[in-house]
Amino acid sequence: MTMVQAQSQAPVVAPAAPAPVRRSVPGRIRVVTGVTVASLALLFAALAVGSMTARDGLRVIGRDAGPQVVATADLYLGLSDMDAQVANVLVMGDQYAPQRKQALDRYEQQRSKADEALMQALSLADTRAERETVRSVLDKLGRYERLAGQALLLDERSKHAPGPPPQEVVLTYREATKLMRVELLPQAYNLTLESGTIVRATYDEKTVMVPLLRIAVVLAGILALSCLIWLQVYLARRFRRVFGPALLVATVTTAIALLAGLNVLGTDEAALRQAKSAGFDSVLTLAKARSISNSMQGDESRYLLDKEWADTYEHTFLDKAMSVVYFKAGNLRTYHNQVATGSKDFLGMLRADLVGKEGDDALEAYRSFQASDTKFRELVANGRTDEAVAERLGPVTTAFDAYDRALLALSAKSQSQFTRAIEHGESALDNLWRLLPFAIGGIGLLVIAGVWPRLKEYR
Repeated sequence: MTMVQAQSQAPVVAPAAPAPVRRSVPGRIRVVTGVTVASLALLFAALAVGSMTARDGLRVIGRDAGPQVVATADLYLGLSDMDAQVANVLVMGDQYAPQRKQALDRYEQQRSKADEALMQALSLADTRAERETVRSVLDKLGRYERLAGQALLLDERSKHAPGPPPQEVVLTYREATKLMRVELLPQAYNLTLESGTIVRATYDEKTVMVPLLRIAVVLAGILALSCLIWLQVYLARRFRRVFGPALLVATVTTAIALLAGLNVLGTDEAALRQAKSAGFDSVLTLAKARSISNSMQGDESRYLLDKEWADTYEHTFLDKAMSVVYFKAGNLRTYHNQVATGSKDFLGMLRADLVGKEGDDALEAYRSFQASDTKFRELVANGRTDEAVAERLGPVTTAFDAYDRALLALSAKSQSQFTRAIEHGESALDNLWRLLPFAIGGIGLLVIAGVWPRLKEYR
């Protein structure tokens, strides 16, 4: 009896627990895999942020503020040309009927273009101040058109000979051109400056951010590749096997994605620089040069039709000419002589853009325009009004049109570079975003395929 009781009271021995090292292996695999996945997520997040930053820069410069700058520059050109055409009509008198019709037709065309440019600027305006400026220009443009219409009507009724019109016409036009030069054109230029400020600020920001994000992509890529190699080495050592093909392919794919992302970001960085420096800046400079030059040839007509303000218009002509092509000169005669020497040692808006055959053609055309202006002013100074009007409407206009076409050719070249740079950068980004989802999904599946069989061994 005693022996039976002793047996029944013997302690029950619990089954042996698995060894701690074996129990920790799946947990370690999950930790290493989690760190690897997190590093891959960091890499693709850096690529996403970098590409979105570059795309935002390309969008602002190429699609939003950039086109708005060009639109407002076209507005300045259209407004200045409207005023120039009115001045041309007023000096024609009761003759030059074909030229008068041509000038009036061009006035209407430029008015339509100005209205279109204003509507485009209004649609692209991002701030309340810009929208108010556009509306103010629209209001003042209506006032200018009424004054210009009155001057043209009075001029037509006067039936005066070619040259200065009657005083009432001059006074009405003087009020109109003052409104144009003092209020309309400065406001139009302010629109250009505001949009140009946005472009410059965006460019400065993105040219700093994109290189920094490229560095972040490099660091994230090195981390991701290191984690993938760490995962493979751990699995190979723990299970005493060679590297798994799935993880090897994931590593190679990650390296390819890293190189592709870096290449795209580098391409976009170069595209931003190309679009801004070689494209946008040149297009804007040439647009300003065209607008100022157009106003210059309007000053020639104003110099002829308004004797009281003739000296003012001559000085205005000189100031505008020196802003386009600068030579040190105290008066217009000296400036004409400087231009005629053929020297390319000058400053001004066109200095950086007169390159290649198109640049040589533009500079030569500018010299011809200034030479024709010299002869025109000599005729006015000698009191040969009829001949001066004929010179203004004939050789001077012909020379200016050739010069304007040369500027257009230069502008078209810069516009082409601008468009190509924007499209190239956007195309590279589009290709990257087409590949990223597949790369993310493929690498994720490969990591799972490489790790899952090892985890199954512990089930």
